[in-house]
Amino acid sequence: MSDPQDDSITPVTADQLTQIANFGIWASGPSVNPAAADVGEALVATLRGTNAQQVLTADLQQMVTDVQQIATIGFPWITAADGKTRLSAHTIKLNTSEPRPVVIIPSGWTPFGWALFEYTYLQLAKRGYHVLAYTPRGIGLTTHVGGGRFIDAPWTSQGTIDVGGRKDWSDGFAMIDYAQQTFNPSKIAFLGESYGSGISQLVAAHDADGRVDAVVALSAWGNLATALLGNDTQHLAAVNALTSFTGGPVERKFDAATQQILRDFHNGENLHEVRAWAEERSPQNYVDKTNARGIPTFVSNTWHETLFPVNEVLDTFNALTVPKHLNLWIGDHAAPESAGLTIPFSGPNLPVDEAFAWLDHHILGTRNDVPSWPQVNNQVMFTPAVREGKRSWDEVTTDTEKLYLGATPSGSQDGALGTRPASGWTVSFTTGNLTEATAVDAVMTTGQAEWKGNPKIYTTGKFDRRYLATWVSPAGARRVRGIPRVHLTVTGVGTSTTLVAYLFDLAPDGTATIITHEPYTLTADNPGKAATVTWALQAAAYDIAANHKVMLVINSKDQLYSDTNPAYSTLKISSTAGNESYLDLPLG
Repeated sequence: MSDPQDDSITPVTADQLTQIANFGIWASGPSVNPAAADVGEALVATLRGTNAQQVLTADLQQMVTDVQQIATIGFPWITAADGKTRLSAHTIKLNTSEPRPVVIIPSGWTPFGWALFEYTYLQLAKRGYHVLAYTPRGIGLTTHVGGGRFIDAPWTSQGTIDVGGRKDWSDGFAMIDYAQQTFNPSKIAFLGESYGSGISQLVAAHDADGRVDAVVALSAWGNLATALLGNDTQHLAAVNALTSFTGGPVERKFDAATQQILRDFHNGENLHEVRAWAEERSPQNYVDKTNARGIPTFVSNTWHETLFPVNEVLDTFNALTVPKHLNLWIGDHAAPESAGLTIPFSGPNLPVDEAFAWLDHHILGTRNDVPSWPQVNNQVMFTPAVREGKRSWDEVTTDTEKLYLGATPSGSQDGALGTRPASGWTVSFTTGNLTEATAVDAVMTTGQAEWKGNPKIYTTGKFDRRYLATWVSPAGARRVRGIPRVHLTVTGVGTSTTLVAYLFDLAPDGTATIITHEPYTLTADNPGKAATVTWALQAAAYDIAANHKVMLVINSKDQLYSDTNPAYSTLKISSTAGNESYLDLPLG
């Protein structure tokens, strides 16, 4: 995406829209699919009137024309409460004297700020909302032009990124002030995707005047500390992806204190300070404020989240006592909703359509079917047509199958997962190597392929048993629903040991698809002595066929996470009488 005031705008084609619909808005890196950036750029340029020729497809041009006939378009700079930081914003003000609600939209964490989802703002305006979109401080494309000089794009906000901290809360309050002065709205809602979802929840919880009437949090985070440091394991790939995706160099995008936090995180130092920093930015820690204000909250997330894993979102959602709804989808971060926020679809786009229906009911007062929705609606991997509604998350799991880890039979590479406790065995493997048993090939893009019906296929024969251990159940149909848990005894040689557990659906031909996974790092008071650990894997909704098996894999290293094991040391998994190792498999 170039400067939208530039006349050299790439015209939008039907092929580009099809490409986004088929492959989503993420490219490897991660980066934004250039086609999605082109659509946002062309829409903004058309609204500004800076393009020399028509650059939109007929249906997009008609949408722009329709909105221009009912609203006034603006691109203001809004000064933050500090009186000096200017935030790039975009407004659509309906031409009516009748009070109408406003939707305030803090952008996601991308180099393109608010400009990427222009199609969303047009949709909302046509539904009867004023719109105020803005780029949070520090986010947006910043281009180095030599000599230590940088040029910011028009959608790039001043300041440094606060990562959902108190400055971002204050900026959200300033946006509410501006919206009240500009629109005189009947109600105020916040809608955010990814980074914007966290800011939306935090602003709503902390606005002293209680001015936020509803929140939509797409690809949400609940507890940033858990997302970054779950089970005392640094989620390195997620933070690397985010710090490279701000639109400029780290030293320009973050202040000195935040740069130190990032260094400590990467180096595994002062992690108690990193955790405290992240806890302050966690909506979960302010649920009492949201509950006290009764703010209706819509939450959406994915099963295979590589940025904001689903369990921390579930903890936050379950603590809410307000009118609430949770959708869980196949795939990874923003894959379900991002295309629907970017381009028109010939049919329904449920992740976005349902978010808008929530707003319509709670903000516009529309009589629709929202009151009859189940509180939780889970899409089943990898059968996207199947969604299961439940009155609460507590109803998702109705039973638990306990499968005990057993010894490796003679002539087999795999230990058994059985119904009887098994003890007196030990399995050893070497640490330090990545294996074919891995959570994803790439952050966000592997899950984007899942969303489009193409999950990664693993060849389990390539799982190098020198560097991992495996256990396999008997064949049998299973409806995995909820949070699996692993309990085992481990012996490492260093002061700290990292394990990663994976659950696979193993087909008769030896191929597999992943159900879920989760890392765990433990500190040994006595290095070389056995320790028993139990940890929760990420929640899942997955149907295993009658002729398929459950495969549990334990290794010591995944590209997503930190690894505290001494390189090429021996790690032992064992099971003792009275404290046997097992897998708890939730069923529903």
